[in-house]
Amino acid sequence: MDDFHYRDGRLFCEDAAVSDIAAEVGTPFYLYSHNTLSRHFRVFDEAFEGIPHIVCFAMKANSNLAVVKTFAGLGGGADVVSGGELYRAMRAGVPPNRIVYAGVGKTPAEIEYALKSGILMFNIESQEEMAAINAAAGRLGVKAPVALRINPDVDARTHPYISTGLKKNKFGIAIELAMEEYRAAVAMDNIEVVGIHQHIGSQLTETAPFVDSLTKTVGLVHALREEGIGIKYIDVGGGLGIRYSDEEPPLPSQLAEAIRPVLEGAGCTLIFEPGRVLVGNAGCLVTRVLYRKSTGVKNFVIVDAGMNDLIRPTLYDAYHDVRPVVKSDGDEWVADVVGPICETGDFLAKDRKMTVPGQGDLLAVMSAGAYGFTMASNYNSRIKPAEVMVSGGRHYVVRRRESLEDLVRGEEAPEFLGA
Repeated sequence: MDDFHYRDGRLFCEDAAVSDIAAEVGTPFYLYSHNTLSRHFRVFDEAFEGIPHIVCFAMKANSNLAVVKTFAGLGGGADVVSGGELYRAMRAGVPPNRIVYAGVGKTPAEIEYALKSGILMFNIESQEEMAAINAAAGRLGVKAPVALRINPDVDARTHPYISTGLKKNKFGIAIELAMEEYRAAVAMDNIEVVGIHQHIGSQLTETAPFVDSLTKTVGLVHALREEGIGIKYIDVGGGLGIRYSDEEPPLPSQLAEAIRPVLEGAGCTLIFEPGRVLVGNAGCLVTRVLYRKSTGVKNFVIVDAGMNDLIRPTLYDAYHDVRPVVKSDGDEWVADVVGPICETGDFLAKDRKMTVPGQGDLLAVMSAGAYGFTMASNYNSRIKPAEVMVSGGRHYVVRRRESLEDLVRGEEAPEFLGA
């Protein structure tokens, strides 16, 4: 459930008219509902009531400080995959002891930054990473809290680009090698083994992959304890999907019902890393129609947002609903909604039946709260959009639109090129 709805033919976010925001802010811009963000977090958190757990928002989905601060204020933590995300999380008020650090390519500088910050734990992906973290902790004279990310070889049944739990994927340590790696970890001077981690993919629409992978993970927890290796945390990962079109993903309560029996007796605090399920349908991308065009075989609606603002349709052939910000009567056609980028792959929607929009009309590309701005770029030297949050009837610019000066900030031509 989200807070985008029509009143007398006008699209509202909570109690704010989207067209009024566009008139003040300009287009394109991302628009987030604070109420939806808060409700989605509470629904997820409450689904696991009675089980010790921490909800660590996956910042890769949306790292805007206002969004992260919303979840921090509700008791949430953060799942980070870079030093930049760690910095953002702490700037937004997330306590370091509620931050977990994943990712296959942590640099020495990032590792030391996380150790100095006092994060809850690292999710380790390889032998060499383990050695690097041990060495960094030794230099700082501390113990590094770690979990090993286990690759359970479970098919997440999602898009191959966002499936992460198969042996052929780059993530994690093969489960059959895990015991050996844990033994090596506990033998290191500067490593403290505290957990086990799994994450099998994104946009999962079934509970079965969660159950299958956790069954293997919990079995490993018990085997580790028999060897005297205590596990305090089971990091379940994230990946619960949302509805973009006709998907029927499980609710958080249904996921909790499915995995509770698997986790009984594990004796661990659970860590969840939801991302898309918290923010995806809490946001949209608002864009303005520049031109209409027909080639005789294809109709196009050309807008001022493109693949540099929302790359999911281009990258994954992903579906995003496109709605008029102000409904109108008129002729209908089937058209592609495309942007200004010089690529044939620059589209936001294909073959959509819609009322023919007028020049200057506003469109809302829905379900854009996740992997929207965080995957945006300056391709074609396009400036990045503003981000706006609505609470009740008021809106707040939570990231200003970039300027042309921002495009060249930090660049400098060497002297030999002349003045």
